[in-house]
Amino acid sequence: MKQPVRKKTPPGLPRRRAPAKQPVVFEYFDPAAKIVTVAGDFNQWNPAARVLKRDAGGLWKVTVRLEPGAYQYKFVVNGDRWEEDPLNLHRIYNDHATFNSIRKVGAPVAQLPERKG
Repeated sequence: MKQPVRKKTPPGLPRRRAPAKQPVVFEYFDPAAKIVTVAGDFNQWNPAARVLKRDAGGLWKVTVRLEPGAYQYKFVVNGDRWEEDPLNLHRIYNDHATFNSIRKVGAPVAQLPERKG
């Protein structure tokens, strides 16, 4: 079986690369919380996937590396309370008759126009 032939980038044109992941900080303030996690479409809504760390004042924080795009998410407080991000007014109605917060990351890499000729 023949190997597929890869097209070479013409000289002078930059190669297209996958969008670089960018650090995105999620913060939630709740001094009474025992544990806070963030669940969203970037981690298949797994409430155990990303645990935030608490500082002495009750601010919970985690940094997640995400590719450019728009992501829906919620904070999960003490394992059972799903909360919108109170610091983010961008949200969308969901199937549970509540809202998900939306975080936009970077801008998609622009496609190079096709060369004619």
